[in-house]
Amino acid sequence: MTQWGTVSEPALPSASSLCASVPATLAPINGSVDSLDSTPASSSPDTARIQAAIDGCTTGQAVKLIQGSAGQSAFLSGPLHLKSGVTLWIDQGITLFASRNPADYDNGVGTCGTATAANTKSCLPLILAKGTTGSGIVGDGIIDGRGGSVITNGPNAGLRSWWDVAYQNKTAGLNQQNPRLVQVTGGTNFTLYRVTLQNSPNFNVVTDGVSGVTAWSLKILTPSLAYSVKGYACPAGSTPDKLTPATCFTPDTVKNTDGFDPGQSSNVLLAYSYISTGDDHVAVKSSTSPGTQNLTFAHNHFYYGHGLSIGSETNGGVSNMAVSDLTMDGNDSPNGNGLRIKSDVSRGGTVNGVTYTGVCMRNTAQPLVFDPFYSSANGTLYPNFTGITIRDFHYLGSTKYKGGKLTFQGYEANGQNNPLVIALDNVVFDGTQPTLSKSAATHFTLGPGAVSFSNQIVTSSANDVTVSGSPGNSVPVDCSAAFVPLNSVLPSSPI
Repeated sequence: MTQWGTVSEPALPSASSLCASVPATLAPINGSVDSLDSTPASSSPDTARIQAAIDGCTTGQAVKLIQGSAGQSAFLSGPLHLKSGVTLWIDQGITLFASRNPADYDNGVGTCGTATAANTKSCLPLILAKGTTGSGIVGDGIIDGRGGSVITNGPNAGLRSWWDVAYQNKTAGLNQQNPRLVQVTGGTNFTLYRVTLQNSPNFNVVTDGVSGVTAWSLKILTPSLAYSVKGYACPAGSTPDKLTPATCFTPDTVKNTDGFDPGQSSNVLLAYSYISTGDDHVAVKSSTSPGTQNLTFAHNHFYYGHGLSIGSETNGGVSNMAVSDLTMDGNDSPNGNGLRIKSDVSRGGTVNGVTYTGVCMRNTAQPLVFDPFYSSANGTLYPNFTGITIRDFHYLGSTKYKGGKLTFQGYEANGQNNPLVIALDNVVFDGTQPTLSKSAATHFTLGPGAVSFSNQIVTSSANDVTVSGSPGNSVPVDCSAAFVPLNSVLPSSPI
């Protein structure tokens, strides 16, 4: 049940709805097709026939990618465009590999595959659905963006992978020009079901101005074992901070690989999904009116990542968001965040009516972050976080970070009076309690359940910290069966 009604689990297309079955002709070697596209001319042999199959379908039909006659299981493609009402079905055992030739994605700007001083986007996504109704991507197969494979064309040919290009953002302050995996722009009723997305060069899934998004049993992983090792225990000197091109990657060295980013969208459901990546697990964004509203995140498991986030673009407004039955294990990453709302005066707006219920979390450096000073950018778009509720939250501790650090911060500056308004009920940290790294301009309501760190909340008229209510005793959420190894549901995972 969502805020807008009951949403049922999607189903795979029926046999009668198949418009075309496209057989694979390529056989990967150890999960890689790098040996098949070493030259730009061989970068995308399957684009035309997959696109032709999609174009030949009518509303209500599906294109299915299947094994070849000799058991071939790989497709190698550049950008594809979905049609309205048409579903792309990636069968079990099939992998749709993305081209590593930047020229295949370039939108005319001419800089795809490089890092630039300007932030002008220059890459098309691998799969684009623009203005579609009732389209989707389903199946038990894999879409692999090959972020760790060295690109084959342009100034970085043979010199950098997509992720090496992305790392230039950190080392040189440049903007990566890398393709996203799935972009849904405008339209209604888009479905992602059971498919795996891995090794994206950039964001995995982005929706922009879409009404009705259902992502169910989605699996997102960056990086996979194809570009790393078990436990992400990369050999010394092999990662992008030490070597270019890098030969091994971890989630902390694959920059801007957000998992699921709904922007300017409404009636969005992410359910029964698994996400482990190098940036935000989820980033709910809103930069234009009427904003982003009616979002449900239910029964999900998150691993490495920068949090279930709202922001940083909130100037269009975010409202009516519910999170329930969430499990998060940050694997003690130094960049790990849990529940987070972030913005600043260059892109701030009102975030209202957000409820988190039934959360099990561990090994996360910053379990709770509410920060309207996310960057030092200038502007007059002031953040306002209000109507936030955290109920039945259980943090089981961290070997490295103990209770972690918490940030509770409202925006009271430049003549604005926008305190963070937040309620905490049965919010329990086991063992060593968290550190409140920031607590200012926040109006807390505590209880009736326990709030284990409540004695650290110090009311202050100077800092506009107020407390109402009174925490009592309560039974912490049962997390005994919450945590699931990612490789038990996704064998390509190093964890």
